[in-house]
Amino acid sequence: MVDPGWNFDNSYARLPKKLFSTIEPNPVEEPELVVFNESLARTLGLDPEALQSEEGVSVVAGNETPKGSEPIAQAYAGHQFGSFTMLGDGRAMMIGEQITPDGERYDIQLKGSGRTPYSRGGDGRAALGPMLREHIISEAMYALGIPTTRSLAVVTTGESIIRETELPGAILTRVAASHLRVGTFEFIANWGEKEEPQALADYAIERHYPEIKKDENRYLSLLQEVIKRQAALIAKWQQVGFIHGVMNTDNVTISGETIDYGPCAFMDTYDPETVFSSIDVRGRYMYANQPPIGAWNLARFAETLIPLIHDDQEKAIEIAEKEITKFGDLYRDYWLSGMRAKLGIFNEEAEDENLIGDLHKLMKEHKADFTNTFRALTFDKLEEAELFKSEEQWHKRWQERLERQEESKEESQQLMRDNNPAVIPRNHRVEEALEAAVERGDYSMMEKLLNTLSNPYAHTPEQEEYCTLPPDTDRPYVTYCGT
Repeated sequence: MVDPGWNFDNSYARLPKKLFSTIEPNPVEEPELVVFNESLARTLGLDPEALQSEEGVSVVAGNETPKGSEPIAQAYAGHQFGSFTMLGDGRAMMIGEQITPDGERYDIQLKGSGRTPYSRGGDGRAALGPMLREHIISEAMYALGIPTTRSLAVVTTGESIIRETELPGAILTRVAASHLRVGTFEFIANWGEKEEPQALADYAIERHYPEIKKDENRYLSLLQEVIKRQAALIAKWQQVGFIHGVMNTDNVTISGETIDYGPCAFMDTYDPETVFSSIDVRGRYMYANQPPIGAWNLARFAETLIPLIHDDQEKAIEIAEKEITKFGDLYRDYWLSGMRAKLGIFNEEAEDENLIGDLHKLMKEHKADFTNTFRALTFDKLEEAELFKSEEQWHKRWQERLERQEESKEESQQLMRDNNPAVIPRNHRVEEALEAAVERGDYSMMEKLLNTLSNPYAHTPEQEEYCTLPPDTDRPYVTYCGT
């Protein structure tokens, strides 16, 4: 068998057995590689040519186990729309942790690889459309500079998946800093033995925050670091109009990466109450709610660390609550910093929050496109944003604000170019690419879209066609779970 360079260590498999199940591969009939991420393969220390060979495809299809692999499915729990339940990898298999030439460690997971001990209902295999969707969105998020899991490959299986209709099956190779979730901690806190939550916490520290190992209270430090990472992550989502759609605690990573791209989407018209998910009927995970839901999820994480933070439970709760209350200010600082950059502002003034808030109010009032509004400001093409034709006062305030800083107009514009993407994965563009690939086997539209999204801050003429808005429709855009 040709070895593309797999260099596995399996540290998670050395944790308490309760946290995972050892599983066997579920071979598929006719694996075919349809999407491959060559640059990511090289980053992982893998030989792209060998990985695209018949033997290499056999591994990412789950038909063969490479040397050093210990396939497992992870157990976890989660608050799903506020209700607690037992969960786990119902359609995913981790084949190992790849150690890169730079010494970095990444989980290699096959999503859609078959049933596991944690499968429920129709779990097991996955359909092609959702796997391609995750590939597009996760790689777009990476290019935007937002921490995220990534996609190495998508393989069709030659099998059909029964949902409402018959769909082509597929497996996605997901690459993550780890798959440790808030839900992983909830699981072990509820069903583990006394020493097992500590073993998981120590593992998370060693893997993601080794700099805090010698802190006086390393478990409190762990909570603080995860809060910081999540506050920074959600601020970045808000700055590009990204709506995750299913911020359950099993989709909140300890590493601070975005994970799970089911009912997610990007806003076109700015509206804080935007919801895309078909199952979020009450708007729990709407755009405006993402920061407070982030704090709620982190409170669930804090609860799992209570016995580790302090021997006195009441004292531990008091300490944890104090840390959770800091999330709001942390998020606000990250968000304000990002929004200042989007407006070309280098320094801080007390009135900045009002200036930024007023712009958002105007965008909502005028039903302005989120991304294109900031593009228009970046290049001073106010005629491209309807709201500035009637709202000259805000523009005047912004110009006066820029004049009060030392940096030149050219420096401000460069800052804006670096922070306002020309392109995002517009929903209608994603859907047309998926339709061409799934319905007609035509991947050219998807490849062109991926190429355009790979450098969103380039602001090239070739990107212009991807800045156009979707056709008017009476039907709101809706996304569905399925990944």
